[in-house]
Amino acid sequence: MATNLVFKDPDNLLLTIAGASSGDPVAVGGITGVALTDTGTDGKCIVRRNGVFELLVEGVNMVFDTDWTYGNVAVNVGDKLYYDATQTIKINKNVHSGIFFGYALEAVAEGASDTIQVLLK
Repeated sequence: MATNLVFKDPDNLLLTIAGASSGDPVAVGGITGVALTDTGTDGKCIVRRNGVFELLVEGVNMVFDTDWTYGNVAVNVGDKLYYDATQTIKINKNVHSGIFFGYALEAVAEGASDTIQVLLK
């Protein structure tokens, strides 16, 4: 058996994330999850990478008209959701510049925001 195994099931990771509060959706590079703890004085917090969390989701997506702008779209059950650091509400359908975050388990109306269950993946 390999002796260099660090984590058998890396569902929780200790990561450096500035200003995270417990329950916040977060991303470090391509690693996404939900902060389980507030960022400590060492700049680190525990991030959960799997599970179902209730998170604030916005029904918007980046669309191209004459330039890239945000447009209203509905979120449906099973839709892919993305972490978008440029927005106040971090979870939406912005595939253009967002990082894949998980799947919607409930719906959000076009242009609205709501707290729904999200399956992390």
